Amino acid sequence: MTRIGTSDLDVFPLALGGNVFGWTADRDASFAILDAFHAGGGNFIDTADSYSAWVPGHEGGESERIIGAWLADRKPRGVTVATKVSQHPQFGGLAAANVRAAAEASLERLGVESIDLYFAHFDDAETPLEETVAAFGELVSDGLVRYTAVSNYSAERIREWVRIARDLGVAEPVAVQPHYNLVHRETENDIIPVAADFGLGVVPYFSLAKGFLTGKYRSTDAEGAASPRAAGAAKYATPQGLQIIEVMERIGAAHGVSTAAIALAWLRAKPTVVAPIASASKLEQVPDLLAGATTDLTADEVAELDDVSEWTPADM
Repeated sequence: MTRIGTSDLDVFPLALGGNVFGWTADRDASFAILDAFHAGGGNFIDTADSYSAWVPGHEGGESERIIGAWLADRKPRGVTVATKVSQHPQFGGLAAANVRAAAEASLERLGVESIDLYFAHFDDAETPLEETVAAFGELVSDGLVRYTAVSNYSAERIREWVRIARDLGVAEPVAVQPHYNLVHRETENDIIPVAADFGLGVVPYFSLAKGFLTGKYRSTDAEGAASPRAAGAAKYATPQGLQIIEVMERIGAAHGVSTAAIALAWLRAKPTVVAPIASASKLEQVPDLLAGATTDLTADEVAELDDVSEWTPADM
C-alpha cells in the first residue's frame, strides 16, 4: 500500500479506472472486474460524475451508479473511491453552488456518506478560483468530502489553488491527476515539480496511452483502425514509439509480465507517483493491471525506458 500525498488514504499502487463502467463494460462485466481487482488486493477506484455522458442515451453518472451498486452489494472494506466534478451535463463548471450540488448527486449515486477523494476535473476559467477553492473547503469541513484534489490543472493554477487554500485556512489538495505515460512525459517538466513542492500524490491517467502501451496497436493507420480506442493508439505507432514497445517487451519478458504491466511499473517508479490509473473493460485484462502494481523495475530498467522514451510525438 502507498499513501496519497499528505492524506491518510492508504491505497493499492494502481487505481482502477471507472470510465468503462456502464459504457464498454455492462453491470455484470463491471462487477466481475471490480471483484477481480479487489480480490487481487486493489482498493482504489477512480471515476467521475460525467462518466459516461458521451454515450448516446446516457446522462452521466452511470459509472458512479455501478460502483455504488457494487459497494452496496459486496460491502468491501477499506476501498477508496475518487470522483470528479465539472463535466457532468447537469453540473458543469466549478461555481460554488454547482460544486456542492454535484457532490451531493455523486454521494447519492455512490451510496456513501463521504467522497474519499474529490477532484476538480478541469479548470473553470469562468469561475474565480477563490470561489472554487472555498467551495471545496466547505465540502471537507461539512463532511461531504474527505480530501480534495485537482485534475488537468496547469502548474501555475495548482500553485495558486494551494496559496488560496492557505490564505482561507481550508483544506489543501492532496493529489493531482495529469496525463502522463511513456509517450507523454511533458508532465515531468511542470506538474511533477509542483507535486513535489506541495506533497501532492500524482495519479496519472492515460497510463497506457489509450492502449498503445499494451503493445496491441502497431500501425499508424488510424482510418483503418477497428475501434475508436485503436484509432487513439495509432498516432503513437511511429518508429520511435515502436522502439519503446520493443524495450518494454524485453523487460517484460525478464519479469514474466506484459508490456502493459511494464508501462504501469515504470510510472510507479517515477517521483511523486502514487498510483497510475488503468481501466479494464474485460475480466481477462485485470491480471495485467494487477501485475503492473506489483512488478518492481530495477534502476537500470527504469533508466533504459527513460532513455528510449526521451522524445515527444508531435501534436499529442
